[in-house]
Amino acid sequence: MKEYKMRRGEHLEDRIPDMKATIEDYFGPTTGTEEFKGSDLYVIDEPKNPVFERITAGAVQYSGKKDTLAVDFVERDPTELGPDELEAAGEAVSAKNEFLLEATGRDAKSRRESLKRAVEDDPDHDF
Repeated sequence: MKEYKMRRGEHLEDRIPDMKATIEDYFGPTTGTEEFKGSDLYVIDEPKNPVFERITAGAVQYSGKKDTLAVDFVERDPTELGPDELEAAGEAVSAKNEFLLEATGRDAKSRRESLKRAVEDDPDHDF
């Protein structure tokens, strides 16, 4: 499970007021919830893109801190995908990046840089 912070001065609930509807728009209908760090995240057991096996996503709430976006994209082994499903791989990457950009306000490059800074600041943490 990865957690993403918002840009400075922004809040997740302002960027995505209806998390469930947004997740369903990008990935398909939710099939339940799963607890993570005291917050309920939405689960999609059969995402509309065949590259994904399972998706878990939602807001993680912390007292005294801004909410973060937690996501876990479980992808199928590329060797198990047929030719038509492999074509969906590009769409899967786009859907992930567009969802994360909408939620966090950060593109893939700035998310990577933020993760690098977090690792440098806390070398003992297992990322």
